[in-house]
Amino acid sequence: MIIPVILSGGTGSRLWPVSRECHPKPFIKLADGQTLLAKAFGRAACVSDVSEILTVTNRDYYFETRDEYRRAGHTVECRYLLEPDSRNTAAAFILAVIDVAARHGPDAVVLMLPADHLISPAEQFVQDVATAAKAASQGQFVLFGIQPASAETGYGYMECGVTSESGVAEVLAFKEKPTAQTAAGYVASGCHFWNAGMVCVRVGVALAAFEEHMPSLLASAQACWHASLVMHDSGVRELEASSFAACEAVSLDYAILEKASNVCMLVANFHWSDIGSWESMAKLSTPDGHDNRTEGDVVMVQSEHCYVRGSDRVIAMVGTHDLIVIDTPDALLVAHRDKAQQVRQAVAELKSRNHDAAKVHRTVARPWGTYTILDQNARYKIKRIEVNCGGFLSLQMHHHRSEHWVVVSGMARVTSEDRVFFVRTNESTYIPAGHRHRLENPGKIPLVMIEVQSGEYVGEDDIVRFDDIYGRVPKPVASAVV
Repeated sequence: MIIPVILSGGTGSRLWPVSRECHPKPFIKLADGQTLLAKAFGRAACVSDVSEILTVTNRDYYFETRDEYRRAGHTVECRYLLEPDSRNTAAAFILAVIDVAARHGPDAVVLMLPADHLISPAEQFVQDVATAAKAASQGQFVLFGIQPASAETGYGYMECGVTSESGVAEVLAFKEKPTAQTAAGYVASGCHFWNAGMVCVRVGVALAAFEEHMPSLLASAQACWHASLVMHDSGVRELEASSFAACEAVSLDYAILEKASNVCMLVANFHWSDIGSWESMAKLSTPDGHDNRTEGDVVMVQSEHCYVRGSDRVIAMVGTHDLIVIDTPDALLVAHRDKAQQVRQAVAELKSRNHDAAKVHRTVARPWGTYTILDQNARYKIKRIEVNCGGFLSLQMHHHRSEHWVVVSGMARVTSEDRVFFVRTNESTYIPAGHRHRLENPGKIPLVMIEVQSGEYVGEDDIVRFDDIYGRVPKPVASAVV
């Protein structure tokens, strides 16, 4: 039995402004319309002998993740561990192992898969996983090594011994993000491979390794799992915040794989790409005769070696070279291609200013639908709100702002204090500050409305929730469900 574990927690700051803190890299759509997360889920679902897929992700990403999986159309059972924040890969991995062990015992095999990689063809990936699972069943941690195509400085490398006929070799050493000169030497050696960040191992073997090398983290993770609540249904476990914070924040490589003696590597036969920067994203596009790669409505004049990604307006490039230009409705990135790794420094600067562009897009996903900010200043904000069929906003109240709602499509069911009434297309209503209110879509088509907020403060944190079907209002419980 193989249980794929998808780790989907990184923010992908080097892919700003498309990747944001509240809409991270796994949700980036590629040219075919699929997200990186959907592709990872599809690969996992195709693995032989899979009875379920377990995803470890942030609590705030659960609903969008669930919707991505539903759109993917696979019927495999989906389970979730929801993190209150990030504690790196070792904590996420061992919590997933503990969760799988509780249902399937020590002989189940877990396959850890990052959510933000591209792999093709899927058939070869499935074959390689089957080979890895055989080695894992014999007591090995099996990693996936990629034959390096270039001297990349942003990847980790594995130095390996002699490769067997099955393609498996002992891992002799881990080498993290070398200099360009050192990376070139690794490529020339023929015995260094890129570390794809995927791990296949039997549950009992993983637990024993943590007991030997990281017993404190294992104990903290076990305490966290037992203290955590099962929410919505038996397939969703929300990790308890205080005990999760006690888990040491360390990578799986550093915590276990660099210390264990039973670590081997399978030479992957599939094509692999870590979409870690705009430079790697550019390689997915077909170049023109001047080595320009473009997405969207782009005009190139006397320009070369550029990557340009547009959104909803025309971009014209005249007399430019070696640039990355990424345009979104509320933020524009212009960078030299040699500086693609430094985009995260711009994000850090935005965070230091507490700028919204580091966290959210102009269009923000919510469990019930989306909202788009059309205009705003210090005392007003105008939004386009779309509520999915059957969607409910929380029962809530605002201290500092009033709201005018105008329905432009569909029908709204509105609760305002003790009144419950319907607002139809071309009708409107007014919600004064301090009034408890709720918006629902009882219809069979999406509800679209314009909201005008006005008041002395219109920040998103001016909200008091009293009731919410999506679990965003904590409820006191007598004991955890385990």
